[in-house]
Amino acid sequence: MTRVWILPVLLVLSGAAAATGPARSGDPVLAAVLLVLFVLLAGATSPLVFPRPIAAAEARRRSAADGRPVVYWRPGCTYCLRLRLRLGRDASRLYWVDIWRDPAGAAEVRAANGGDETVPTVFVADRPHTNPDPSWVRAQLPPAA
Repeated sequence: MTRVWILPVLLVLSGAAAATGPARSGDPVLAAVLLVLFVLLAGATSPLVFPRPIAAAEARRRSAADGRPVVYWRPGCTYCLRLRLRLGRDASRLYWVDIWRDPAGAAEVRAANGGDETVPTVFVADRPHTNPDPSWVRAQLPPAA
């Protein structure tokens, strides 16, 4: 569980280190800008950007019941972040499985990708699609009720 926070924490620490130089040199504006930039990057790579993850078995069960796609992702993945941001509000209509928290989800991704943990892997009707276009994923969503 702590592994998902390594990159965001490193970014915040790096931002603090990068801001120290300009702050000591008497340029607090540059120091503040650097710190804010690194904090924003840390936030973007953290699990907080994504909807609450669920277990792979539960995601499969729910998907079978309502036809919504299941997205397997991991924190720090730029392609996962791209998918999440491009989906916007529609992201909450998918089931998100964090493969770093769920070993069964990681195993499903490896089985779908020839042994690699390539994410995002989106399962639609039990068929895997690796790193699909966000507009295609949006088109796979059932109509909103």
